[in-house]
Amino acid sequence: MTACSPETVSDINALSEYLSDPQLDNLSSAPPVDCIIICASQVLFGAETIFHTLEKRPDLTKSLVLCGGVGHSTKLLYAAVRHHPRYSTLANSIEGLPEARVLERILDESFDRDRITAQGCQILIEDQSTNCGQNASFSRHVLEQAGFQEPKSCIINQDPTMVLRTKASFEMAYGDILSKVSFLSFPGFVPEVQLSDNGLLEYKHTEGVSGLWELDRFVDLILGEIPRIRDDKEGYGPRGRGFISHVDLPADIELAWSRLRVIFEHHRVR
Repeated sequence: MTACSPETVSDINALSEYLSDPQLDNLSSAPPVDCIIICASQVLFGAETIFHTLEKRPDLTKSLVLCGGVGHSTKLLYAAVRHHPRYSTLANSIEGLPEARVLERILDESFDRDRITAQGCQILIEDQSTNCGQNASFSRHVLEQAGFQEPKSCIINQDPTMVLRTKASFEMAYGDILSKVSFLSFPGFVPEVQLSDNGLLEYKHTEGVSGLWELDRFVDLILGEIPRIRDDKEGYGPRGRGFISHVDLPADIELAWSRLRVIFEHHRVR
């Protein structure tokens, strides 16, 4: 990772916060919802937080969807489990499983399913999706099969670098519902960086968060997200590929992205 200026750190953190879309930061005081959907990723902190919260607040949701099949990033989830201080003993047993089933194994081995379901919460599994669009459309199918035809409210958890796009995918998937679903983002945490004493990038406030991306990959991920969420002919919005709902892209975020692209242009865009 190259040396960075304070301005570059500020730009990275601005993109990270924007893409993490932290509408909810404390589930313990959040109002009850019809469903919570966890889209599996290598960063397990958000899922853990949801499991812990549901043990204490089983009335928070009527349904919990564990979402994710086997895709190009699944091996990163396996590695995160293998190196996790609490879940490493599961490493051999989860190899080859869809991501949703990995989350289910973690739930069953390290949390109390009976407490979570004590007030009627249904735990549903969507284990076929391999991208954000499928996360949304396949989760909708699973929910409908379980009787949740038109949920009114839904909390979305995903890799923080992808939360904004994932929420927009769900908005697109439910776009035909007349009574619009209220989707709320819960990234679990917002990744932040700072300068080390040597002037290099390092993560800030990582206590309790394991499985973080290598810093090169983190920068690569957030830079790769901006072209995707643009609503133009090259992006994923309605004016482009039609994968997500329209997302407002503020001018200051575009400028921060442009500055970072100049500095990190040798990095591969996801």
